[in-house]
Amino acid sequence: MAPSPSTSTASPADAASAAPARRMSSDERREQIIAAAIAMFGARGYEGTTTDDVARAAGVSQPYVVRLFGSKESLFLAALSASSDALMAAFREALADDASDLELPQRIGDAYVQLVSVRGLHQTLSHAWLLGSHPVIGPAARDIFADVWQFFREEVGFSAEEASSFLAQGMLINVMIGMRLVDDYDTDPRITELMQTCFPSKLPQILDIAPRADEPW
Repeated sequence: MAPSPSTSTASPADAASAAPARRMSSDERREQIIAAAIAMFGARGYEGTTTDDVARAAGVSQPYVVRLFGSKESLFLAALSASSDALMAAFREALADDASDLELPQRIGDAYVQLVSVRGLHQTLSHAWLLGSHPVIGPAARDIFADVWQFFREEVGFSAEEASSFLAQGMLINVMIGMRLVDDYDTDPRITELMQTCFPSKLPQILDIAPRADEPW
């Protein structure tokens, strides 16, 4: 005879496994789509990415993406804004980390390199810098770039020369990541020296998580 509800032998684990999976909230789904957009735009650029590409990467339908964001342009702006927010949050966290033994410039530089773990972030920013003639994306990109300059000058207190040096190094890192130079590390001595110079303390991490040429996105 089957046990009555009062004498059921089902364990809590059994009950948990039988329970339906929690549905994601609209905010969580939006964040998931933006993360996929950053990865896809980072890998393929603005022109080479479609809303359908992002939808497939996020595991949702293309009409759902369009319903949330309206257009590819708006989706790219959301991805760019999220990338910028993550960048500035990492910079400000490094700035506030007074307990660290590292000097401030190294803390900020390390924070920038750590963002390689956000797939496509550096490349999405780089693509935005190249869209200066776009009537909507261009002004947004210029505003973000100016905000970074203002952060170095006013919040960090760097001189104009120091701020310029940091921006230049950051752009070099973006280029190296976008070109997927990790593929040629240890086979091309020029690339090996370049990467060892640019990533003196973070090279193992970069080699482990940076995108490679054979990855589709």
